[in-house]
Formats: sequence, structure tokens, C-alpha cells
Amino acid sequence: MNRAALFTGLLGLGLVSALPASADAPVVRIRGTIAAADATSITIKPRVGDSVTVKLGDSVRVASANKAQFSDIKPDSYIGTAATPQPDGTLKALEVAVFAPSMRGTGDGHYPWDLEKENTMTNGAVGALAGTGNRTLTVKYSGGEKTITVPEDVPVVALAPGDKSLIKPGARIVAFTKADASGIAVADRMVVGENGTVPPM
Repeated sequence: MNRAALFTGLLGLGLVSALPASADAPVVRIRGTIAAADATSITIKPRVGDSVTVKLGDSVRVASANKAQFSDIKPDSYIGTAATPQPDGTLKALEVAVFAPSMRGTGDGHYPWDLEKENTMTNGAVGALAGTGNRTLTVKYSGGEKTITVPEDVPVVALAPGDKSLIKPGARIVAFTKADASGIAVADRMVVGENGTVPPM
């Protein structure tokens, strides 16, 4: 048996680690429910489609998501919000995540997202709260700011640092993955819901 075949066999048996994810590989977000988990990998049942097995990166970062209220958003709160562009240049939120102070700066900026078609993610500090019920936010990030309206039915969650003990069957998850050199999905970070919370991002 040649070395390549031997490595492939050992990888399939879980006796060696997956290759590191390629820095050039695109990030693929896998959203769903954890169906199975062990020390090195998890199986996720996505919202749509067949189950997917994901390797855990050597330094995988885990954040917890718990239900929160719009009233938890204050001036200078650091938030992330997926949103859809509006004709007037503002954004309408699809969800809002309020980061713990220790996570401030995570994902700072404004960039494309894949929750729905043609939506974006904006991570930054809340400035003014205005509009009906103070539900229009100014969110400032490095290099710019956006005005975002948060409808009353939009889910709000609180994100905090977590650990691998959150990774268990039945928990809802968003895994941020990249393919390694052999095509295996490797997660370097994930958001896991606690107490039945569904990470909405």
C-alpha cells in the first residue's frame, strides 16, 4: 500500500487529523442541528438537505447563543446584524446578535452574507437609537456606518464565549467551515445555541 492510500485509510478511520483548512478556501456556513458529536468531528443535519460531517479544527472557537431582547441593545453595544438593503439606502435587519464585551471587534465591518439572497452582515458599535420605538440604529464600524431598522419580529440573541461542552446532539448550530486540501469541511469557529436557542445568523 502506498503512503497516499495509507493516509486516506487512516483519515477515514479517524486515526489522523484532517489537514488544515486552506487559507484560500471560501467560508461555508452550515446551519442546522447537531445530530452526532465526538472529540474530533460533528454531524450536522442542515435546515435543507442531507447530513454533513464536519471536522473540528485544532483551535476551533465556540460561542454560545442565548435568547435576548431588543431592549438589550444599548448605545455603544457591539452587535452583528444580517440585513437586506432598502430602496432609500438603509438596511432592514433579519436578525441581531449582541456580543459580550470580551467579543467586541469580532467581524468588524460590512460585507456580503448568505442568510437570504442579496443580504449583508454589519458588525459594529451602536450609535444613536431613533425612530418608532427607537428601533432604527446607527451602526459604526471601521471605515463607515449604516442605518438599520429592526422590525419587531426580528430575533435577537446574546453571544458569549463558549467551549466544546456546548457541542452536543440536539443543539442548534452555525458552523463556519473551510475545505482542507483533501476536500473535508473543517470548522474553525461555530455558534451553538443554548436552552433551545436557534442561532439566527
